Amino acid sequence: MELLAVQLKQDSHCTIKDLAAQHGVSTRTIARDLSLMRDQGMQIDADRGRGGGVRLDRNWGVGRLNLAYGEAVDLLISIAVAEQMNSPMFLANLGSVRRQLVASFSPEKRSRVKQLHARIVVGVTASTYVQAGANTPPKRVVQALHQAFIAQETLEIRYQREDGEISKRPVEPHYLLLKYPIWYVVAFDHLRQSPRVFRCDRMLTARTTGIRFQLLPKEEFGSSVFDDDFPM
Repeated sequence: MELLAVQLKQDSHCTIKDLAAQHGVSTRTIARDLSLMRDQGMQIDADRGRGGGVRLDRNWGVGRLNLAYGEAVDLLISIAVAEQMNSPMFLANLGSVRRQLVASFSPEKRSRVKQLHARIVVGVTASTYVQAGANTPPKRVVQALHQAFIAQETLEIRYQREDGEISKRPVEPHYLLLKYPIWYVVAFDHLRQSPRVFRCDRMLTARTTGIRFQLLPKEEFGSSVFDDDFPM
């Protein structure tokens, strides 16, 4: 019914017959779905007579967005980054959006989101030299890093240094650091048994290991890591 609701909201005129043909079902099925949608509170209007159609009030759905936890976290992280970058454009209502999203969570999830927010740091914009060598990280790397960061799981990566040397190492992604447009992972490196900073776009492969780690305070990584003047 979600696809049907989206179509009714976007199209100004749909007949039950057309809807049945488009969705590959009978007109009786469409009529039943429309009845169920009305029972759920959706405002569906119908035009009577020959050529009449059905449509969903375009204002329906405001405040009814349903997001999975991971999707909501992604949105909150994006809002947090936008706010920390102090961009003057399109920020007027971000605080309100963030508060409403957080309010929709249970107290437990609210605490987890607050912790995630504190693990993302925005620094100064990367130099033109650094930006010139930037690449887009592979999608699978981004997905694995995303999962490991949220779940606090050790990540196994193949990493290429600036000099071209490639190494394989397990790392704990404790913090994410944005020096726009470059993302870095502030991690504990099990290969070197010490804190390290890795550029996300130099990760060739990444996979989660399922091994959880305890979050370390920023002080454990040294203040210079999060300093705006840290060379990267």
